[in-house]
Amino acid sequence: MTGRDVHILSAASALPGPAVDNAALARRFGMDPLWEQWVEAFIGTRSRHLALDLESGRLTDTLADLAERAGRRALEAAGLAASDVDAVVLGTATPDRLMPATVNVVADRLGIDQVRSFQLQSGCSGAVQALDVARQILLSGDGRRVLVLGGDVIARFYDLAVDLKRTAPAELVNYVLFGDAAGAAVLSAEPAPGSARVRALFTRLVGLGREPGAVLEWYSPSDLAGGELAPPASEDYKAIEEQVPALAEEVLKELLDTAGWQPGDVDLLLPPQLSGRMTGIISKRLALPSAEDVSVVAEAGNSGNAIVFLQLERALAGALRPGRRAVGISIESSKWIKSGFALEGN
Repeated sequence: MTGRDVHILSAASALPGPAVDNAALARRFGMDPLWEQWVEAFIGTRSRHLALDLESGRLTDTLADLAERAGRRALEAAGLAASDVDAVVLGTATPDRLMPATVNVVADRLGIDQVRSFQLQSGCSGAVQALDVARQILLSGDGRRVLVLGGDVIARFYDLAVDLKRTAPAELVNYVLFGDAAGAAVLSAEPAPGSARVRALFTRLVGLGREPGAVLEWYSPSDLAGGELAPPASEDYKAIEEQVPALAEEVLKELLDTAGWQPGDVDLLLPPQLSGRMTGIISKRLALPSAEDVSVVAEAGNSGNAIVFLQLERALAGALRPGRRAVGISIESSKWIKSGFALEGN
C-alpha cells in the first residue's frame, strides 16, 4: 500500500415512485388484515419503493434509470463534473441486461467516457465490494476520483398473478422483504468539507460448504422450453436469520481491530438491512454502547446493493461530523460474503 488515505466525498440515492405500504400490498394480492399484521410483527418492514406498477405490471424504472439519478446527485453533491471521474464501479444482483453492462449504460448517460468501468455481480455486499474496488484504484495512485454505484430492481421478478395464500414461504417473503433503489458515492484520494475518511474496509467470501441463502434465476429460451422451472426468486429466510447476526459480529470485531477502536468509540452504526425486525435484533446483539443506528430498511425495504448508499447518504448529511466514527456492516446471503467499513468524519 502507498500510505494514501481514501475519502467518501458524497453519497446519494434514488427511489422509484411513492412508498408502497403493507396495506397496499395486502389489497393488491387479496390478503387479509391478519397477513398485514404478520408482516408488521415478524418482518418489521412497513413500506418499500417498487420500480413496478402493481396494477398494470409495467416496469416504471430500470436499474440504469435509478443509478443515473443517484450518480448525478452524488456528483453534484461533491461539486464534480463527469470529466472529473477516473473510474466507475457498479455492484448489483439484477443488471438490466446481460449485455451491455448496466454500468456502461449509466456512464454513457452521465457523459462519462475514456475511463475504466467495472460491474460486480453480487448480492447486498456488492456495494461494499464496489467501494473496495474504488478504494484499491485510489490507493494505487491510478486515479483521483471514482464514482461508485449500487442498486437492484427486484420487483421485476414478481409474479403479479401469484396467489400468495398458496405461495411457499421461500417465495412469499420476497414480496414483503424487498424494495427497489439505487445509490451512489464519490470516493477521492483527497478530503473535502463534510467528507469521511475510510479507516478500514474489507469483503470476504465465507460460503465454503454453505447452501445458498438466496437465489435469483435467469432463464434463457431453452430453459423456458424445458418444462417446469424453479421460482425466479427464492429466499431461505430461516438460514439468513440464523447466520447473519453471527457474521455481523465477526465483521464488527475485525473492523474495530483494524481501526484500533474500542466498542465505545463508535458513534454511528450502519447495521445489515435485512428487515425492520432483524436489523433491530442485530443492532442489539452488536451492543455498541454509544452508537446511534443509521437504518432505512423499515421504510425503504431491503433494496440490496442500494441500501449501503442510502445509509451513507443519511450519515453524511450531518451525523458523521468531524471526529465522529461510524461502522457499516453488510452481509451477502446468496453464497455468504461478509463485509464492512469503518469511517471517520473529516
